[in-house]
Amino acid sequence: MIKLTFIVLGIVCCFSDGIAFAAVDAAKAKKFASKKMCLACHAIDKKLVGPSYKDVATKYKGDEQALSMLATKIIKGGSGSWGPIPMPPNPMTEKQAKFLVEWILSM
Repeated sequence: MIKLTFIVLGIVCCFSDGIAFAAVDAAKAKKFASKKMCLACHAIDKKLVGPSYKDVATKYKGDEQALSMLATKIIKGGSGSWGPIPMPPNPMTEKQAKFLVEWILSM
């Protein structure tokens, strides 16, 4: 039975296109966002300098490219998607950026 469970899980993971099944640790993600100063410009449920995380999640809901695209934007910075104020680059690894994006998109 255990072997069958691992086989099924393996098949599901192969066809999941890299989507994480584990729930995002919201407390850990928020702490990391705070450490990286993301929360100076973004809030969970209201616009500050940048859009709220809930607005980002709504805009990109169902977009299969959102995880990679937003992670790249976090790392390299960006402008024009949410108005005239650019987001500066945020030095972090791709894995860290994707962790933040998974949290944001889970809202």
